[in-house]
Amino acid sequence: MQEPPVNALTAPPSPAAISPADLPLPRKFLIFGVMAFGMFMALIDIQIVAASLNEIQAGLSAGPDEISWVQTGYLMAELVMIPFSAFLAQALSTRWLFALSAALFTLASALCGMAWDIQSMTVFRVIQGFVGGAMVPTVFATGFALFSGRQRALIPAILGMVSVLAPTLGPTVGGWLTEVVGWRSIFYVNIVPGVAVAVLSMLLVRVDRPNLAMLKQIDYVHLIAMAVFLGGLEYVLEEGPRHEWLGDPAIATAAWLSLVGFALFLERSLRSSGPIVRLSPFRQSTFVLACVLSLVIGFGLYAATYLVPVFLGRVRGYNSLQIGTTVFVTGLAQILSTVVAARLSQRIDARWTISAGLLLFAASLWMFSAMTPEWGFAALFWPQVLRGFAIMLCIVPSVNMALNGFAAAELRYASGLFNLMRNLGGAIGIAVVNTWLQDQSRIHVARFGENLGESGRHAGDVVTQLAGRIGQLTTDSAHALLMAQGELGRLVSRTALTLAFDDVFRLMAWMFAAALLLVPFCRTPPHAAQGAVVEAH
Repeated sequence: MQEPPVNALTAPPSPAAISPADLPLPRKFLIFGVMAFGMFMALIDIQIVAASLNEIQAGLSAGPDEISWVQTGYLMAELVMIPFSAFLAQALSTRWLFALSAALFTLASALCGMAWDIQSMTVFRVIQGFVGGAMVPTVFATGFALFSGRQRALIPAILGMVSVLAPTLGPTVGGWLTEVVGWRSIFYVNIVPGVAVAVLSMLLVRVDRPNLAMLKQIDYVHLIAMAVFLGGLEYVLEEGPRHEWLGDPAIATAAWLSLVGFALFLERSLRSSGPIVRLSPFRQSTFVLACVLSLVIGFGLYAATYLVPVFLGRVRGYNSLQIGTTVFVTGLAQILSTVVAARLSQRIDARWTISAGLLLFAASLWMFSAMTPEWGFAALFWPQVLRGFAIMLCIVPSVNMALNGFAAAELRYASGLFNLMRNLGGAIGIAVVNTWLQDQSRIHVARFGENLGESGRHAGDVVTQLAGRIGQLTTDSAHALLMAQGELGRLVSRTALTLAFDDVFRLMAWMFAAALLLVPFCRTPPHAAQGAVVEAH
């Protein structure tokens, strides 16, 4: 027999109420483990296709512009769901939202594996990103509701490790599966664990009760405005570097729609009687600063994770497996750093920890700025280890700063907004560094051209000597000269691109150093009341 709902704001706890913090400790860890694994699945699928796009493009007979939507569609849909998930968790309950998300994510993964053309693949990836996006903020909110004290200190450490390890492992796992089994396997691999997460979520995750009446109060204008705002912004950031930004009519239109959507989203957030996203967490100054830091951290995390494989592929000519084995050391350093960050979060002021993390991350980026075209595993080893170690010192205290001051329903909204800021930082970061890379490459190529023009005799001598060596292998002197000129052009392009990478890493290092100015203004909020009852309203 169903108990009548009570208002948690005015009534005392009833037998029907659920207090997540009062659950047995083994049950708490089991619930958290299942949900953290579901979050890992959703995050690794962002990058798992990165190393396999060429194979997917060939398999679906897609064009270069079309294949980018395999990534863009997923990210756009995920970005919309992340803030919306707080509303859905209250309406459906954490149990049913997470179970449905895992089940639909698994179904969408299977459909991606069966895609017959690029259009069907794009639709299925959008669905996959949308339903998977609900799992990420839901885990953060549930972890903070379940645990307290020293146990709670482990939550940002564990989830932070998952947040950074999944994107790092994505290209490695995807590249290996594509080479060994085929590109469709990168989607089919989700089916068994996805079904397991969905079933276990239904059986175990009983931490709150649904309020189905909320579904009748959805402000659809608010929802559509948010979708247009975030989806348009993601489209601009993804496609801008490839199509001259606002010089392209489609990108300019998307930017205008995103701006209008943002204005309407803010209006409905403040004036709607039933907003789908509540902005009340921004009343806390510490939460605002934590979100700004999360934006910067997301910028550095995703941009650096993106740049190193691009360098190895475009400059060194590595294949997906070689790239994966080279960048894997970052993940190992992140695991080690998780333990250190968790212990420090219990012993010293979070501002000291995040200051150390920002300084070490800036130092690692500065080390990357000395790259040469010959850098490989050995030369990249210590910069990658330092970057992997530093990022956890940034993430763990920023999560604590952001979420420790909230309880019950507001914690869900805070988690959604905080995770949204990190993902937005990543999207902005990849777009910005792509633009920087293109601009700096053109500048360095132009400078090489000017120098070669001023020293034309020396350049001509180099080409002549190279043509002479090639001429020893062929009797066609004209062909040898063309090959020599082409080889010199490739050398110039390769060197210019490497210098552009150095410039980009140097700019990012200064940005992280500048972020230190925010840290003194952060104040760790008082912990929310533990054992807060979560029930139907």
